[in-house]
Amino acid sequence: MELRHLQHFVAVAEDQHFTRAAERLLVSQSGLSASIRALERELRAPLFVRTTRRVTLTEAGRALLEEARRILAQVRSAHEAVAAVQGVLRGTLSLGAEQCIAGVPVAGLLAGFRRRHPDVEIRLRQAGSGELAEEVAAGRLDLAFAYRTQADTDQLRSVSLAGEPMTVLCHPDHRLVADGAVLTPHDLADEVFVDFHPDWGPRRVTDAVFAAAGVRRTVPLEVNDVHGLLDLIDENLGIAVVPRHFRHKRAALTSLPLKDADGTEYETIALLPPAQATSPAARALMGLLETAGT
Repeated sequence: MELRHLQHFVAVAEDQHFTRAAERLLVSQSGLSASIRALERELRAPLFVRTTRRVTLTEAGRALLEEARRILAQVRSAHEAVAAVQGVLRGTLSLGAEQCIAGVPVAGLLAGFRRRHPDVEIRLRQAGSGELAEEVAAGRLDLAFAYRTQADTDQLRSVSLAGEPMTVLCHPDHRLVADGAVLTPHDLADEVFVDFHPDWGPRRVTDAVFAAAGVRRTVPLEVNDVHGLLDLIDENLGIAVVPRHFRHKRAALTSLPLKDADGTEYETIALLPPAQATSPAARALMGLLETAGT
């Protein structure tokens, strides 16, 4: 089995189209088709269901996809490790991050990394913490900055970076501001909530806080970006329970303390593969982050 066959297979699986995959790989479509057929002959199983519009993975193809991605990531890491020993960091840094992650200045960190390692291509992807954990475990990301969603596994380890309490964010004219009381989840039971998609860290923490208090809440205003959340609160359309650092993002809004959070706080972590599988670029970025924090 040749590596190029796996590279071709992954490209077709991701694009779900032979022509687009061939264009991305800079190979002819006939050559790509021949490569896939060779891989199917070797594995003695069809990998794709082909139609005139698109291709989809068979059961065998789905089984191969994760393994192929992991193998290609390990090969890339091997090349980068040798280059690092030779004193030059090359290759790609694939980073995942939640929006406005606490304690990690992502843009500044990447700028510093690029100044130190100009030969490394930087790729950034934003998503929810659960999805980012899956991407790191599968080898599609070198590391991610996220909220802790699970315990460490054989494919995934975590490094704690920062923690902070949750706070209630609302419009200054909201009745909660006039009441002036320290708030509990029970005080917020009848409020209209603005919140993120269920996979995002702040939403996971808030859901856990209310579940621990035995308070049921609904989220009629669901967004996938921080500015959208702040805009809705700024129009007094709802309130949000968010990590404390969000209060600095919109000075016109009011932040109120939340009591009885059962010790639950927003914890920022770095998600990485096992130490032996961590790429040199990921180790360099973590080293830069540690230096910045000292």
